[in-house]
Amino acid sequence: MKKFNIIKILQLVLMLAFLAVCAYLMFVERGLFHDVAQDPDLRMVSGMLWACFALEFIFIFVDFGIFSDYKRDYRELDFAVHSDPLSGLANRNGCDAIIERYLRQPLPKGVGCVMFDLTNIQEINKNFSHLDGNALIRDFSNILKMASVSLCFVGRNGGNKFLAVFEESTPEQADKFLQRIRQKVEVYNAGSPEKTIEYAYGVAFDETVKDITELIALANRRIKDPNA
Repeated sequence: MKKFNIIKILQLVLMLAFLAVCAYLMFVERGLFHDVAQDPDLRMVSGMLWACFALEFIFIFVDFGIFSDYKRDYRELDFAVHSDPLSGLANRNGCDAIIERYLRQPLPKGVGCVMFDLTNIQEINKNFSHLDGNALIRDFSNILKMASVSLCFVGRNGGNKFLAVFEESTPEQADKFLQRIRQKVEVYNAGSPEKTIEYAYGVAFDETVKDITELIALANRRIKDPNA
């Protein structure tokens, strides 16, 4: 996409430069202007040349319009493929996309993850309704999204599972992320005592594991056993 944009801009610049040269020759060189004015064949050739210029500019701007529509459609498709419609976070495909960066290679320093489990979602579904359960997922997702700003990637890994991935980061930043979540959940629960957010999490950061899949699996085990 970027290459296409550069090519079209270069094409437009070259056309403008060529047009400037032709205009200079036509209107500054009085002898050439006089010859064109007196000769019907030259007038016809000159008219065809200017018509070609006009058509070329039209085609360039049409290409820009088509390309703009294509980029918008691509963004919408990418959002649909990689975003979870309920939570607004990255879906399983979006999570897989970031995981694939580190597959089949040693984990670099500063990579960590946090796995979350929304533990009372079944209780909310049973005692209230699935709509209330969906609302709880959406509200918790918004908390994760706000808490992750400038710190990490967050996504819904399926059902009531959520994943946060830290890159080129530190355990202190993971602690900051978790503290933000705790504070926001406390405020939320104070305003919604009947349908509170209850969650558990496991952290794995700079561990001696083979790859990122083992790192995520370790974080997932630590949801139930922090000493795993």
